[in-house]
Amino acid sequence: MDNHESNLQQVSQFKAAILGFQHLLAMYSGDVIVPLLIGAFLHFNAAQMTYLVSADIFMCGIATLLQLKKTPLTGIGLPVVLGCAVQVITPLETIGGTLGVAYIYGAIICSGLFVFLISGLFAKLRKFFPPVVTGSLITIIGFSLVPVAVQNLGGGNASAKNFADPHDLIVGLITMAVIILINIFGKGFFRSISVLVGIVVGTVIAYALGMISFASVAQASWFHFPQPFYFGTPHFSWSAILTMILVSLTTMVESTGVFLALGDLTGRKLSEKDLANGYRAEGIAAMLGGVFNTFPYSTFSENVGVVQLSGIKTKRPIYYAGLFLLILGLLPKAGAVATVIPSSVLGGAMVVMFGMVGVQGIRILQNVDFNKNANLLIVALSVGTGIGVTVYPQIFRSLPQAAQIILDNGIVVGGFLAVLLSFLFSLTGQIELED
Repeated sequence: MDNHESNLQQVSQFKAAILGFQHLLAMYSGDVIVPLLIGAFLHFNAAQMTYLVSADIFMCGIATLLQLKKTPLTGIGLPVVLGCAVQVITPLETIGGTLGVAYIYGAIICSGLFVFLISGLFAKLRKFFPPVVTGSLITIIGFSLVPVAVQNLGGGNASAKNFADPHDLIVGLITMAVIILINIFGKGFFRSISVLVGIVVGTVIAYALGMISFASVAQASWFHFPQPFYFGTPHFSWSAILTMILVSLTTMVESTGVFLALGDLTGRKLSEKDLANGYRAEGIAAMLGGVFNTFPYSTFSENVGVVQLSGIKTKRPIYYAGLFLLILGLLPKAGAVATVIPSSVLGGAMVVMFGMVGVQGIRILQNVDFNKNANLLIVALSVGTGIGVTVYPQIFRSLPQAAQIILDNGIVVGGFLAVLLSFLFSLTGQIELED
């Protein structure tokens, strides 16, 4: 970390707010896509969609604040932003399509309770995350998200006829170029907000090219407060609950990687208690999501790249991000403004951010002794398999649905393989697990 970044650690309230807004934009599109896709699948009307999106954004703010504030039982206390993970989309659509929307929220509440109850036990797996596993997992998280970023760069929908339209490529590449140029020539606070500046410049150019419509802003309501059980009283089904418990296990693995990445970035060694507190906060966030008829929430990988690029590793900007999420959730019209940012603009920024997350994993792997074949095999197999499954998740389509829910996630597959291999090699003394 250079001198200007060190000096920025104690940022003013105004600068912290700007940095918080940057975090908001980095995660916003990835989060709102979940209610939009699930709501469309369930044929929600305009009023229901407005509620779903607004309540989701509001609960993102609640979930983020739960993680920021450390208590004896909850909160990881790291600069994390929480949102709804995309791996919940297919399972929730299946539950809603076969059993009904009420069973979605019953399953979410139960899965959140499950996460809360097993947090202490799950945290004991910390010793199975030596640097070779941590570095591999974080590398997988970063680079497995790059294809998503490139897809967004091309317009978002790879099957669309206008995918990779020249206009999308232009604004996406300009966004990326602005971020890079600011990091080359910019100084101080201006360099710290390179992602925000890149997104703003890309959006302005997209507007000039006629790529932006404000119709969604005009149609959105001015105020909407989340209501408990808006879509009715939750119903419970063992199959739906088991499905969401399996999904919650995948998000816990992914969150572990993000926690460890941020711990490394901030120079903080995380204990079992720290991890347990982080998992419990996510469990509570999921239960609240079920009560307010939104979704389970987990730590967003996108924002690790923002922390690394900005060089600001304190929690103050994230508090502002959480506050902004609460405000946008209460004001659907204001929240709709952020949705007009083209996918290609966000994709350009995501390529940089996700790449930075992957490099963070490589940086951790620099401390690994690769003269040992065990370490070489752990990294080669876990990273290779994790990225391979990310690109071709259908490789497991012949397996039972319960297995597919877990194995369709390349991050989970790669992370599990890294942990398993490190454990097996530790049995023969070829590597040492952490105390």
